[in-house]
Amino acid sequence: MRYIFPMREKDDAALVLFSGGQDSTTCLAWALERFTHVETVGFVYGQRHVAEIDARVRVLGQLRREFAPWRASLGEDHLLSLDVLAQIGGSALTDNVAIAMRADGLPTTFVPGRNLMFLTAAAALGTRRGIRDLVGGMCETDYSGYPDCRQDTMAAMQLALKLGFAEDFTIHTPLMHIDKAETWRMAQHLGGEALVALIVEETVTCYEGDRVHRHDWGYGCGVCPACALRAAGYGRYRGEAA
Repeated sequence: MRYIFPMREKDDAALVLFSGGQDSTTCLAWALERFTHVETVGFVYGQRHVAEIDARVRVLGQLRREFAPWRASLGEDHLLSLDVLAQIGGSALTDNVAIAMRADGLPTTFVPGRNLMFLTAAAALGTRRGIRDLVGGMCETDYSGYPDCRQDTMAAMQLALKLGFAEDFTIHTPLMHIDKAETWRMAQHLGGEALVALIVEETVTCYEGDRVHRHDWGYGCGVCPACALRAAGYGRYRGEAA
């Protein structure tokens, strides 16, 4: 699949839900190509590790230093606390719980309500920043069975935000209908091999937050479902590019 983005006037401003992972970094590049001003927001919600939080700083710093065409558009970064998710607990991403399938068919890595809370908090921040376009990396093609990643959920959430805030919010999900190989390809189209290299070296996808084991697709334990998905996508992407 080729990504053809027609030339047009850039929209005004966007707020990207930015975790420091592969998907949100690709979405950030997507937003920087389309909006004149782009801010980022991350969330501390009692994660078992801080690898993604650390990655956010590295990725944003490198984008500012090494990607001159986007430098002027990349605005303020925000970090918000949603510790209530850790207080609720019960997820492998917040508690010492094994990564497995639950009796209801969802993985233990599902954090109930996480994306809904993220989007609500982002919208509240957006009202203070004068930003109505929210960008997230939700995807229903290559995802772990999370119901809050589905297109129907995002459509319902956008309507809820419009009604609840009485403002015209738009939720953009550039990755919603593509797989991980296409996500790698999108990154290359947007930022060339330099962006692909940044994603490989600096972003964190691994559920364990592993920054010790280096693979051709980046750092990670190589065993968890997130690593397996990223590795398989990278293999298809490089294989098709060969």
